[in-house]
Amino acid sequence: MGLLDSVIGALGGAQGGQGGGQGDALQAIIAMLAQGNGPGGGGLGGLMQQFQQGGLGDLVASWVGTGQNLPVSPGQLQDVLGSDMLAQFAQQLGLSQGQAADQLSQLLPQVVDRLTPNGQLPDAGGLGDLGSVLERFSRP
Repeated sequence: MGLLDSVIGALGGAQGGQGGGQGDALQAIIAMLAQGNGPGGGGLGGLMQQFQQGGLGDLVASWVGTGQNLPVSPGQLQDVLGSDMLAQFAQQLGLSQGQAADQLSQLLPQVVDRLTPNGQLPDAGGLGDLGSVLERFSRP
Protein backbone atom coordinates (compact mmCIF):
# COMPACT_ATOMS: atom_id res chain seq x y z
CA MET A 1 0.00 0.00 0.00
CA GLY A 2 2.97 2.33 -0.57
CA LEU A 3 1.18 4.93 -2.70
CA LEU A 4 -1.77 5.13 -0.32
CA ASP A 5 0.65 5.53 2.59
CA SER A 6 2.30 8.39 0.69
CA VAL A 7 -1.08 10.04 0.17
CA ILE A 8 -1.84 9.76 3.89
CA GLY A 9 1.58 11.14 4.78
CA ALA A 10 1.12 14.08 2.43
CA LEU A 11 -2.27 14.91 3.91
CA GLY A 12 -0.91 14.46 7.41
CA GLY A 13 1.85 16.93 6.60
CA ALA A 14 -0.73 19.39 5.29
CA GLN A 15 -2.58 18.96 8.59
CA GLY A 16 0.48 19.93 10.61
CA GLY A 17 1.71 16.38 11.12
CA GLN A 18 -0.98 15.44 13.60
CA GLY A 19 -0.78 12.10 15.38
CA GLY A 20 -1.25 8.57 14.17
CA GLY A 21 -4.91 8.26 15.20
CA GLN A 22 -5.87 10.93 12.69
CA GLY A 23 -3.59 9.38 10.07
CA ASP A 24 -5.39 6.08 10.56
CA ALA A 25 -8.73 7.84 10.15
CA LEU A 26 -7.52 9.53 6.96
CA GLN A 27 -6.35 6.20 5.62
CA ALA A 28 -9.70 4.60 6.41
CA ILE A 29 -11.64 7.42 4.71
CA ILE A 30 -9.52 7.40 1.57
CA ALA A 31 -9.50 3.61 1.35
CA MET A 32 -13.30 3.54 1.78
CA LEU A 33 -13.75 6.02 -1.06
CA ALA A 34 -11.08 4.46 -3.28
CA GLN A 35 -12.63 1.02 -3.01
CA GLY A 36 -16.13 2.31 -3.68
CA ASN A 37 -17.28 0.92 -0.32
CA GLY A 38 -18.47 4.29 0.84
CA PRO A 39 -22.03 5.40 1.26
CA GLY A 40 -24.02 4.48 -1.82
CA GLY A 41 -21.17 2.18 -2.91
CA GLY A 42 -19.74 4.58 -5.45
CA GLY A 43 -16.81 6.55 -4.12
CA LEU A 44 -17.27 10.31 -3.96
CA GLY A 45 -20.32 10.18 -6.20
CA GLY A 46 -22.00 7.75 -3.82
CA LEU A 47 -21.06 9.92 -0.87
CA MET A 48 -22.61 12.96 -2.54
CA GLN A 49 -25.76 11.02 -3.33
CA GLN A 50 -26.07 9.83 0.26
CA PHE A 51 -25.72 13.38 1.59
CA GLN A 52 -28.24 14.72 -0.93
CA GLN A 53 -30.75 12.05 0.01
CA GLY A 54 -30.18 12.93 3.67
CA GLY A 55 -30.94 16.60 3.04
CA LEU A 56 -27.31 17.71 3.35
CA GLY A 57 -26.44 18.15 -0.31
CA ASP A 58 -25.42 21.76 0.35
CA LEU A 59 -22.74 20.60 2.81
CA VAL A 60 -21.08 18.10 0.51
CA ALA A 61 -21.42 20.51 -2.43
CA SER A 62 -19.42 23.07 -0.42
CA TRP A 63 -16.66 20.50 0.07
CA VAL A 64 -16.52 19.73 -3.63
CA GLY A 65 -16.81 23.38 -4.66
CA THR A 66 -13.97 25.85 -4.62
CA GLY A 67 -15.30 28.05 -1.80
CA GLN A 68 -15.47 27.67 1.98
CA ASN A 69 -16.19 24.17 3.33
CA LEU A 70 -19.30 24.05 5.50
CA PRO A 71 -18.91 22.05 8.72
CA VAL A 72 -20.74 18.81 9.38
CA SER A 73 -21.61 17.65 12.88
CA PRO A 74 -21.14 14.12 14.19
CA GLY A 75 -24.94 13.93 14.55
CA GLN A 76 -25.47 14.87 10.91
CA LEU A 77 -23.00 12.17 9.86
CA GLN A 78 -24.87 9.65 12.01
CA ASP A 79 -28.13 10.60 10.30
CA VAL A 80 -26.73 10.49 6.76
CA LEU A 81 -24.29 7.59 6.95
CA GLY A 82 -26.15 5.43 9.43
CA SER A 83 -25.06 3.45 12.45
CA ASP A 84 -23.71 0.48 10.47
CA MET A 85 -21.28 2.62 8.49
CA LEU A 86 -20.08 4.49 11.58
CA ALA A 87 -19.77 1.25 13.53
CA GLN A 88 -17.60 -0.22 10.77
CA PHE A 89 -15.45 2.92 10.67
CA ALA A 90 -15.16 2.94 14.48
CA GLN A 91 -14.21 -0.73 14.57
CA GLN A 92 -11.51 -0.18 11.95
CA LEU A 93 -9.99 2.54 14.11
CA GLY A 94 -10.58 0.95 17.50
CA LEU A 95 -12.75 3.88 18.61
CA SER A 96 -16.24 4.34 19.97
CA GLN A 97 -18.87 5.38 17.43
CA GLY A 98 -18.94 8.85 18.97
CA GLN A 99 -15.18 9.26 18.65
CA ALA A 100 -15.27 7.96 15.08
CA ALA A 101 -18.08 10.37 14.17
CA ASP A 102 -16.05 13.25 15.70
CA GLN A 103 -12.98 12.39 13.63
CA LEU A 104 -15.02 11.84 10.50
CA SER A 105 -16.79 15.19 10.93
CA GLN A 106 -13.42 16.95 11.10
CA LEU A 107 -11.66 15.06 8.32
CA LEU A 108 -14.27 14.20 5.70
CA PRO A 109 -14.79 17.80 4.48
CA GLN A 110 -11.02 18.21 4.09
CA VAL A 111 -10.58 14.90 2.28
CA VAL A 112 -13.41 15.61 -0.17
CA ASP A 113 -12.07 19.14 -0.70
CA ARG A 114 -8.58 17.83 -1.52
CA LEU A 115 -9.95 15.18 -3.85
CA THR A 116 -11.92 17.76 -5.85
CA PRO A 117 -9.49 20.68 -6.35
CA ASN A 118 -11.31 22.11 -9.37
CA GLY A 119 -14.78 21.76 -7.91
CA GLN A 120 -15.50 18.58 -9.88
CA LEU A 121 -15.59 14.89 -9.07
CA PRO A 122 -12.75 12.75 -10.45
CA ASP A 123 -13.43 10.20 -13.18
CA ALA A 124 -16.61 8.20 -12.64
CA GLY A 125 -17.15 9.83 -9.23
CA GLY A 126 -14.44 7.66 -7.67
CA LEU A 127 -10.97 8.87 -6.78
CA GLY A 128 -9.57 8.78 -10.28
CA ASP A 129 -5.90 8.01 -10.84
CA LEU A 130 -4.07 7.46 -7.54
CA GLY A 131 -1.06 9.37 -8.87
CA SER A 132 -3.20 12.48 -9.26
CA VAL A 133 -4.65 11.88 -5.79
CA LEU A 134 -1.13 11.91 -4.36
CA GLU A 135 -0.41 15.15 -6.18
CA ARG A 136 -3.56 16.79 -4.74
CA PHE A 137 -2.64 15.82 -1.17
CA SER A 138 0.92 17.04 -1.49
CA ARG A 139 -0.19 20.62 -2.16
CA PRO A 140 -0.50 22.93 0.85
